[in-house]
Amino acid sequence: MMSDENGLSHRFEINGHDFSNAGRISTNIKAILQEIGIHSSIVVRTAIASYEAEMNVVMYAHRAVLTLNITPEKLHLKLEDEGPGIENIDLAMKEGFSTATDEMREMGFGAGMGLPNIKKNADKFEISSIPGKGTSIDITICLDKTEKK
Repeated sequence: MMSDENGLSHRFEINGHDFSNAGRISTNIKAILQEIGIHSSIVVRTAIASYEAEMNVVMYAHRAVLTLNITPEKLHLKLEDEGPGIENIDLAMKEGFSTATDEMREMGFGAGMGLPNIKKNADKFEISSIPGKGTSIDITICLDKTEKK
């Protein structure tokens, strides 16, 4: 973890298909936010968004880096993965759409709510993807208010 007068930064590596460790990074992020006194409503929103992003990597990508940056004004999560990418982002953003395998569904994943849940919990959400290369997600949550705009 790095910090300076402009904020705090932390980098996490996520391994694809590592279901035994799935959720640990979002749990660590939640603990960091609680430790520095971030409002509980923002902690919850961040935990949901980071968990969903983490699970998408575990389920679909080879690996990813998730970077958490916190300034006095905002919290920013940037996820960059190496994986198959998303062929149709508009379709992937629809609630209930999923490309999960039967095995993933048997483990309780693949309801098709990951990306929609990330977007719902973010004040600003951007996603880009290159099929065959990977996906990048930017999540911003404003800290100057406790409720989403």
